[in-house]
Amino acid sequence: MDLSLVERENTLLGQDFLTWLWYKTDADTVLFKLGDNRTFALNLEQKLSVQGGEGETKATATVTSPAGELSEAKTGLSTGKKVHKAQLLFAMDEDNWLVTVSASDFGLSGLKTPKISTRDDEGDDPDAKFLEKFFLVERCLEMFDVVYAEFLKLRMSKAWAEEAARVKLWING
Repeated sequence: MDLSLVERENTLLGQDFLTWLWYKTDADTVLFKLGDNRTFALNLEQKLSVQGGEGETKATATVTSPAGELSEAKTGLSTGKKVHKAQLLFAMDEDNWLVTVSASDFGLSGLKTPKISTRDDEGDDPDAKFLEKFFLVERCLEMFDVVYAEFLKLRMSKAWAEEAARVKLWING
């Protein structure tokens, strides 16, 4: 199989995923459910890149907005650009995880987990901080997997055509 074809297909799927996430979270808070029935919210945060074109004509626009105003990037979508990278904020209880996702390879970067306790009690396990941080990273990956699985289930269903039409209306609206 041609590797560049697989890479293009992955990129298209990633772009659809990130665009769908933006659409889902733009109007209101969406709750997702983990296997243990705990819920979490997901929002697109203040940094988003859209990209369009091929080869030498490829153009990327990155919007960073402290107020979360991403209208310039949304205008890019209406001109045919696709979401290239997005910063996601997962929120559960009082904890927040911030991570950037790339559409081309689903690479996660810049992960910021909730703060871990920094006090040193003499009876504490020396590995406790490391293990807690590792647990928080795993929790972020678990939340990402839940959201992506929900997207894939929809994307592979007959309902995708209607959802894609709603996304297109949202882009052009």
